[in-house]
Amino acid sequence: MIPEAREVHLSRKDRKVLEACCRSPVTLQRDLKRARIVLLAADGRSTRSIAKEVGVQPRIVSLWRHRYADHGLEGLQDKPRPGKQPIYTKTTDKRILKLLDKPPPQGFARWTGPLLAEALGDVDVQYVWRFLRSHKIDLVARKSWCESNDPNFTAKAADVVGLYVAPPAKAIVLCVDEKPSIQALERAQGYLKLPNGRALTGQSHDYKRHGTTTLFAALEVATGKIIATHSKRRRRVEFLDFMNSVTAAFPNRKLHVILDNLNTHKKNEDWLKAHPNVQFHFTPTSASWLNQVEVWFSILQGQSLSGTSFTSLKQLQEHIDAYVNAYNDRAEPFVWTKKKVRQRRFKGRRITSSDSGY
Repeated sequence: MIPEAREVHLSRKDRKVLEACCRSPVTLQRDLKRARIVLLAADGRSTRSIAKEVGVQPRIVSLWRHRYADHGLEGLQDKPRPGKQPIYTKTTDKRILKLLDKPPPQGFARWTGPLLAEALGDVDVQYVWRFLRSHKIDLVARKSWCESNDPNFTAKAADVVGLYVAPPAKAIVLCVDEKPSIQALERAQGYLKLPNGRALTGQSHDYKRHGTTTLFAALEVATGKIIATHSKRRRRVEFLDFMNSVTAAFPNRKLHVILDNLNTHKKNEDWLKAHPNVQFHFTPTSASWLNQVEVWFSILQGQSLSGTSFTSLKQLQEHIDAYVNAYNDRAEPFVWTKKKVRQRRFKGRRITSSDSGY
């Protein structure tokens, strides 16, 4: 049964809006039909004739006549409809985060999506995966971090960074450290041709050990050049022997030496008294990354040591020496741009902490 037709009275402003809507090529079909219904109704047309011309059911015409008569142009918009009640809420999200903060089930190394869903009991695994993706939580990737608890972190960091950014005039700044236990491994390697014709470089899984060497290195901050020697061990005596060779390389020069907190680097007051031109500067505890020679050790590993094979310890040492000589020929200083280094605590920054918004 069609409701009684309502008279439609259009203001001049509303008519212009509806006519413009009908002329626009981007108007949606549903909005175009509603505008035509109201315009035709305002011209005194009957509900059935409008329905036939617009191509809709008479009840649809009656609906939009009533909606315009009661609410004007706003009545031609769709009313908000209540959506489906969500199955999972923020409470579910809290439960997932709380579970991630607990150890995985016995015998498992880490949580997985199915394990989380199974532990929750009433949450579908697909929602678990969606939640993890939306919060960029990776259950597989592993990162390590080191937090310095040095109470003098700020002062020590400022001291080291100050030497990088504004070194003392007529003085040499050196970064010194050791790369211990570099193995001389012998293993078959070369290019292999696969059945599909592709050639790959690789190495055998089997290897033979020929001993280890410890590399002492000093990086000159101003030039980027390296002074390096090999040693069987990394005791205090080997460290001081290396420092003797470093001081000999820079006679009558003031040396500022940046070191980490290895025990052999400390309690060397007698040696320092014998070498008044040398001053030691220590990085904060658990912050050896402030020492630029650590960057060079990473370069050495990637460019010279990874994927190599050695038939003897002597061959390894000669290989490293050749790399150091080649590196020094094209050495450039590292550009230290971060002038402020802050001590940031991890406490309170975990995703399951109360300040994460959950």
